[in-house]
Amino acid sequence: MNKLMRDGFGRQIDYLRMSVTDRCDFRCVYCMAKNMTFLPRQQVLTLEELQRLAALFVGQGVRKIRLTGGEPLIRPGIVELCRNIAALPGLRELVMTSNGSQLARLARPLAEAGVKRMNISLDSLDAQKFRAITRNGDLDRVLRGIEVARGAGFERIKLNCVVMKGRNFEEVPQLVQYAIEQGIDISFIEEMPLGDVGRSRGESFCSSDEVRALIARHHALLDSTENSGGPARYMRLERHPQTRIGFISPNSHNFCGSCNRVRMTVEGKLLLCLGQDDALDLRGLLRRYPLGDQPLIEAVQQALRRKPWRHDFNPEGTVQVVRFMNMSGG
Repeated sequence: MNKLMRDGFGRQIDYLRMSVTDRCDFRCVYCMAKNMTFLPRQQVLTLEELQRLAALFVGQGVRKIRLTGGEPLIRPGIVELCRNIAALPGLRELVMTSNGSQLARLARPLAEAGVKRMNISLDSLDAQKFRAITRNGDLDRVLRGIEVARGAGFERIKLNCVVMKGRNFEEVPQLVQYAIEQGIDISFIEEMPLGDVGRSRGESFCSSDEVRALIARHHALLDSTENSGGPARYMRLERHPQTRIGFISPNSHNFCGSCNRVRMTVEGKLLLCLGQDDALDLRGLLRRYPLGDQPLIEAVQQALRRKPWRHDFNPEGTVQVVRFMNMSGG
C-alpha cells in the first residue's frame, strides 16, 4: 500500500513537478536571460535516475507527476521516459508542460506513451510579439503543434499565458477567443520574480484581477470549484462552458496554504518551495546509494518538515531568488 507524504504543516504532498532538462529552444523574457549557460551533462540526472526518483515518489504517495523543463521535448529519450513513468502502479496521471515547438512531431507518441494532459505555453497570437517574447520562437510552428495535439488523444489541453503589461496584456481577449475556437482551456499566469532577467519585474507586472476584469468586458464569467490538482483557480464562460479560464496568482492571491507539491530540478535538487532556496540534493544521494531507496526516502521525509508555509514574492522589489525559471522546473 502506498504511503502518504506530509510536510511540517500537515499538508499532503501528492504532486511532483519534475524537470527533465534546463535547456530550451526558446529564451522567453520572463524565464531566462538572453545569453544562458546551461548545466554540463555530468550534472544532469540520467533518464534512469529520473525514472528511479519518479518511482520512489509514487511509492511514497505522489499521484500526479508533471514533466517540465526548460523544454522537456528536446530531451532525447523523452517518449520512453514518459512511457515508463506512466506505467508506475499508483500514479493517477502523468502530465507535461511544453512550449509547443516539438508537438507536431511528438504529440501523438506522447499521448500513446501515457501522457494524460498537455499544457502549452502561448503568450501571443501576433508573430512579431511572439518572437519578441520568446526571442526566437516561431508562432506558426507552435500553432501547428497545438493543432496536432488536439487530435492526438490527450484527455485535456490547456494553454498557459504569462501576462505582461507593455507586451501582451491587450491580447488577453484574443487569446481567450482562440481557446474557445479550439475547444481548449487557458490559464493566465502572473510573472514570477525568479532570476535577474535584466529589467524590473514591476515594470510589466499584471495582476490576475486586472486580467479577469479585462475578460469580463467580453464574457460573463462563472465561478467554479474545479481543481486540476495544481495552483490554478478556474472559472467558466457562461456562453462557452467547454473552455475553462484559469488564473495562477503567486503574487496577488497567494495559494501556499493548500500547497500539495514539490519540484525537482534536472540536477536532482528537490525544491521545497518555488520561492525559497532551501533544497535537498537527491542526485548526491542517488549516486551514493545506487541499490537502495530507504536513505533517500528518509531524507525526503526529513526535508519535507522544513517546507515553508509560504513564499514571499514581491515583483516590485529586488530579485529574491537568483535561480531562473528554467532551472526551477517550468
